[in-house]
Amino acid sequence: MTETMSSPLTQSYINKELQYGAHNYHPLPVVLEKGEGVYLWDVEGKRYYDFLSGYSAVNQGHCHPKIITALIEQSQKLTLTSRAFHSNLLGNYEAYITDYFGYDKVLPMNTGVEAGETAIKLARRWGYKVKGIEENKAIIIFVEGNFWGRTLAAISSSTDPSSYHQFGPFMPGYQIIPYNDLDALEVALQNPNVAAFMFEPIQGEAGVVVPDEGYLSGVRALCDKYNVLMIADEIQTGLCRTGKMLACDHENVKPDILILGKALSGGTMPVSAVLADDAIMLTIQPGEHGSTYGGNPLACAVAMAALEVLKEEKLDEKAEKLGQYFRQEIIKLNSPLIGAVRGKGLLNAIVINHPNPEAAWDICLKLKENGLLAKPTHGDKIRLAPPLVITKEQLDDCIHIIDKTLNEFSL
Repeated sequence: MTETMSSPLTQSYINKELQYGAHNYHPLPVVLEKGEGVYLWDVEGKRYYDFLSGYSAVNQGHCHPKIITALIEQSQKLTLTSRAFHSNLLGNYEAYITDYFGYDKVLPMNTGVEAGETAIKLARRWGYKVKGIEENKAIIIFVEGNFWGRTLAAISSSTDPSSYHQFGPFMPGYQIIPYNDLDALEVALQNPNVAAFMFEPIQGEAGVVVPDEGYLSGVRALCDKYNVLMIADEIQTGLCRTGKMLACDHENVKPDILILGKALSGGTMPVSAVLADDAIMLTIQPGEHGSTYGGNPLACAVAMAALEVLKEEKLDEKAEKLGQYFRQEIIKLNSPLIGAVRGKGLLNAIVINHPNPEAAWDICLKLKENGLLAKPTHGDKIRLAPPLVITKEQLDDCIHIIDKTLNEFSL
């Protein structure tokens, strides 16, 4: 991979990470120290547009004043009790988020992958207690190209060798089918031992893969037909990113289990949530699942503020309008380097058309030099997902940067 020369100051930070940290990431050679709204600044004082948004964790923009105020005020009162005791905020948060999304109950966790594992535990327990599956026979269906983390349970459902190679043995009880294929789903659901189908409404890490219109409603209908739980992993696609509050809202479908994370805290701390109705959630009883930090008072205060910002600033409407405009303008660039443009709302990606398999990485390096931060995924795809608070004028400036960069990059 081509690298750019970094200044001695920047390189000193990078070298320290390389010396003392695990080598499980390959970041762009930029060292950031400040963020505000759609902007990031590096240690040299250079300003960039953020077009990754912490993998959609900062939909509300960096350091949103309302979220930061909630964080500071609560951090000076009480940050953690553990669930060994009640707190004055947990019930308020639970009432707020369940009303917000229309579910009976919420199970609060921290990270997205924890929420994914929690959903699977719920689905298995429901399968045994409610559907009547023989114990230890429950199956969870996943799709090719899925990504919901890198725990052993998560990589057991992965079709990406970089996630699972030499990390086995893997979790049993999983089946993987093609994405965006209702026929394959129906065949899989005919097995009476299937408890749930877990999928992303739009595949993020796979390169913003958008299914055909009707896929989401088709999934809902099939899950109903075969008495199988529909689990929507909306950790990256939810919370206004795709132009609706949830990506499932594009087809007016309601999952049986909804998984949220990332922007649930506006990028300030790990906060995730699993939402379901009583028939599912109450199959787990005291002592059967938990988390030391899950539902802590600080997270509750932050999450309520983060959710309030989404509605107050109508970020779903903004993402829908600016997303359509962005895709139209990127297509108009008519660059031979762009093989495809896809996405919904402000979750978009371009597929790079170039014989060099590292071209997307090299383009991201040039984008960085020109003041925009983005990152490739799966080699030839560049995800383009700015904070939802971006203005049309700022977006136009970013389109100009992308155009300039592609023109500087030769085929």
